[in-house]
Amino acid sequence: MKFDELDDQMRVFETAMDYCVLPGIYMVARIDGRNFTTLTKEKGHFEAPFDEKFRDMMVETTKHLMNCGFKVIYGYTESDEISLLFDKDIDLFRRKIRKYNSILAGESSAKFSLLFQDIGSFDCRICQLPQKNNVIDYFRWRNEDAHRNALNAHCYWMLRKKEYNKKEATEYIMHKNVAEKNELLFSHGINFNELPNWQKRGIGLYWKEEEKYGYNPKEKIEVNVKRNVINIDYNLPMREEYSNYIEKIMGTK
Repeated sequence: MKFDELDDQMRVFETAMDYCVLPGIYMVARIDGRNFTTLTKEKGHFEAPFDEKFRDMMVETTKHLMNCGFKVIYGYTESDEISLLFDKDIDLFRRKIRKYNSILAGESSAKFSLLFQDIGSFDCRICQLPQKNNVIDYFRWRNEDAHRNALNAHCYWMLRKKEYNKKEATEYIMHKNVAEKNELLFSHGINFNELPNWQKRGIGLYWKEEEKYGYNPKEKIEVNVKRNVINIDYNLPMREEYSNYIEKIMGTK
């Protein structure tokens, strides 16, 4: 059998499950760290419940993903996860889900591993969102999840530092509501409302036009150049304000 015939025959098995996202559908990639609880405890020795070094690694990984060939208009990271909102009209790889999942998982794993100086891996899934309000709701969901996780994490690690074991700390906060968890922290000298917003709401990244002055040696004149740079927001709003924030980034699309 000639190579071309063999190639045509075998290519069918490789591409039979090539699903593509339909035009006009918004795409958000959600990228999650694999076994990061074990990774950060055993190899990273990061401060609990939040560590600025780990935060910065996740921010740099998100920036890398926004610069690796995909047209990403908004990136969001909290804990060990990243969400990327693509331009609605993106047509890279003809919107094949397989390509987006594999490349983004590989790029995030490679970048984080270089920063961490050990192996850290991520998985990726593509969320298909038919309407603009679905995109806003998605990021509201992740923003609220960050807030809930931060409250639980601070309660858990406060109890662990008070010599509760894993089971005792988990069971102690399991059935407490938000007000009771806040009161628990406050009774031990921690005002949850005064903790850094990046811990409670996550971090947003978006493109912003910036003016930069330079010198044209050929013309021997100063020039004003506009370029797009990534802006990092450590102080995200919540609830309706965050909905408006996302809508503004999305613009008219």
